[in-house]
This record gives sequence, C-alpha cells and structure tokens, in this order.
Amino acid sequence: ASSLFSGQVLLAGRSERRLDTERELRRALDNKILLLFFGAWRCPRCRDFAPRLRDFSRRLTDPFHVERAEQIGLVYVGQDRSEEEQQQFLRSMPRRWMAVPHGDSFGRDLAQRFGVSELPSVVVLKPSGAVLVGNAVREIRDLGAACFHNWREAAELLDRNFRPAEDSDGSVPRSLTEPLRRLKYRIWSRDEEEEEEEEEEEEERE
Repeated sequence: ASSLFSGQVLLAGRSERRLDTERELRRALDNKILLLFFGAWRCPRCRDFAPRLRDFSRRLTDPFHVERAEQIGLVYVGQDRSEEEQQQFLRSMPRRWMAVPHGDSFGRDLAQRFGVSELPSVVVLKPSGAVLVGNAVREIRDLGAACFHNWREAAELLDRNFRPAEDSDGSVPRSLTEPLRRLKYRIWSRDEEEEEEEEEEEEERE
C-alpha cells in the first residue's frame, strides 16, 4: 500500500517527524494491512470510537498482549478544522500511528478516492492497496481484534504477495536472557500504556 502514498508526506504519530522518503514510507507501510481512519475531533462519534480503535490496535501490536505484532498500519486522515484540533485528537492515539498532515490536499483526495461519506470511517486496504472493507467501524466495534484475523485470511486469499512475518525463533528462546528481555519489554510497554491512559484522564479533566 506504500505506492498509494508515493510522493506524499506522513507524520509519525504524535511527533512532528516526517516520513517523506520512499524508503521511510515503504518501511512503514509495505506488506501490511493498512487502516485509513477518517475522523475529526469535533465529531462526538469519532471521539467515542477512538478509544475502541486504540484498544483494537494495542491488542494486535502491543507486546503486552501478543508475542508478535501483527502486520498492520494505521493512518489518521483528519477532517479537523485546525492543526490544533488534529493534534488534540492525535494525543489520544498510540504513538506508532501515522497521520496525514493537517491541510494537506492529499487527505481530501483519499476521502474522495474511497468514497468516504460519514465520520468516523475506517477503510481497510490489502497490502496491494486494494480495498478489503469500505468502512470497518461496525466490525471493529462488534468484533474487536478478532475481525483483523478475518481480514488477514482474506488478504492471503486474494493477494499472494502478502506474507505474515516469519517467527524467527519459533518456540525456542535464542538465548538464556531472551525471556528476561521479553519480560522487561512487556513491563516497559505496560508502563507506557498506563502513562497514555493517565494522559487521557488528565485531558478529560481539563
């Protein structure tokens, strides 16, 4: 799906770091099922859906929940009226998500290309860039992370170029210290998750 973003710029999550080279975009997007999240901070339904999408993403990528992160990418295509509104929304999302810069006409092009007519909308793309689901909001709400496995099977069936990442170590640790490193990483990940939740609670109190 990186070809869809060829020549474009993405922001790396909450940061201002720009992914603007072909190599960076391929690394972030290639060989993944890609979710395009169309939303806006001013939209109450979007703010209500965002925590569910955040939990959906964590259950598929956070080492606290899974041994190996699924091959999934998520790009926020904001329909916000200002950059401040977009940043406010991005603060409620995991750091690893990407975003189309506010005011970039490419965001409008994507909305037109995929026929987005309501907010929130989540367009699910195969690694080839073809559409798997036109709007997956209801699936994510009703099924949670389970629906991703259906998409993965469909992508494998329809696109032979999509291959799940190989688990290089199988069930045998590569070293005696590897289980400790994994545990340490899981603890760090859990602390990061709690930190994000605390930030969200502070924002709600404000």
